[in-house]
Amino acid sequence: MEIKIDDDLDLKKIVDSGQCFRPKEISDGVFRFICGENILHISQRGENIFEADCSTADWERVWKNYFDLKTNYADIRRDIKNFAAGKPYEKILLDATEFGKGIRILNQEPFEMLISFIISQRKNIPAIRSSVERICARFGRRVGEVNLFPHVEDFTDDLTGLGLAYRKDYIKDALKKVADGEINLTALENFSDEDLVESLKKIRGVGDKVANCVALFAYHRVDRAPVDVWIKRAIDEDFSGENIFDTFGKNAGILQQYIFYHKRNGR
Repeated sequence: MEIKIDDDLDLKKIVDSGQCFRPKEISDGVFRFICGENILHISQRGENIFEADCSTADWERVWKNYFDLKTNYADIRRDIKNFAAGKPYEKILLDATEFGKGIRILNQEPFEMLISFIISQRKNIPAIRSSVERICARFGRRVGEVNLFPHVEDFTDDLTGLGLAYRKDYIKDALKKVADGEINLTALENFSDEDLVESLKKIRGVGDKVANCVALFAYHRVDRAPVDVWIKRAIDEDFSGENIFDTFGKNAGILQQYIFYHKRNGR
């Protein structure tokens, strides 16, 4: 089906933005996204025109929310421009926002995000992707050309050979707490930002960064701005030690993505 999207949407930038580890460019200009048991192939065919291999019903039911199409990112970029005006770091913010134009915050599955960001600690993005794909290959159900991300009950105790190292114990603790209901990922949707983050931190190995990543990328808490090594570097090097995300407030997580993508790409 053909889709017209009158807002920022750059599929490649989203895939490379560090918020997702399974979407990929499978051929020139054709990108595959997976949301739960739904698989989408989508490509850009012209200005604001995209071609997707799903029904209109599935686009409305799954993918509009997945790509956060209810949010106007052009408006948020204008808010960033206004926020930056006259500040010492104005040029950096404008450059980062323009460089990252097209990134959107995906609405991803909470369990997948929890496991993926536990894995992400002290790993680069290719290594995270490799471990996530190994998990899917071992425990996930095969659908067409992909293995879905497994449910908690699909895992076994054998987490060897997945490139997890010390993170195995963290994942085992997460699996136990989710399976036992101590961490109810569905109920967390109704928690405040602070309570959501604090609840996730009950899992061994989940600190502020991982909990805020899950809050942002699984629960769409776009006021949360995770501080990883790249964002810490931006705060120290570009913003004179000031956490500008706290000052920006609303949609700080979207600003974080622009700056993360800009910084990580050496701009």
